[in-house]
Amino acid sequence: MKLSTKGRYSVMAMVDLAKYSQGKPVALADIAQRQEISLSYLEQLFAKLRKGGIVTSVRGPGGGYRLAREACDMRIADIVSAVDEPIKATRCKPGSPVGCARNRGRCLTHDLWEELGNQIDLFLQSVSLDDVCERRILGRSGILHCRPGTAEFRPDAPERAAAAE
Repeated sequence: MKLSTKGRYSVMAMVDLAKYSQGKPVALADIAQRQEISLSYLEQLFAKLRKGGIVTSVRGPGGGYRLAREACDMRIADIVSAVDEPIKATRCKPGSPVGCARNRGRCLTHDLWEELGNQIDLFLQSVSLDDVCERRILGRSGILHCRPGTAEFRPDAPERAAAAE
């Protein structure tokens, strides 16, 4: 299961916007440069984000985009959903009584993959844009990737500091 670039790039751009806006509009060209994302692709994504009520646009000199609401009130699932990024782990059409197998039944592992998709959605619903900006999403799994001596190690995180000792 993989989230496509639409969802990933939208979240990356929104984190950038939240970090750099400081109440002022941010130009997509600046986000594109900092995040190494094509400007034309960002324009497409931000059109959907604006339509979805995630961002507002400001025209004219000094224009750009702003968050439509506070980062702490914006869920990652809302961002992904606004760009029409389906999060599913099954091959079956959501809500369809017909499965993906040749006999139109569900495969043996359908329930496993469907529940995985549900868990991903629940996780993304539980994480705010502010959580990502403030790096509050790494749980115990972060210990494996954030060891002392690496650029990502943050001894200020209590669970990681204890694990590092």
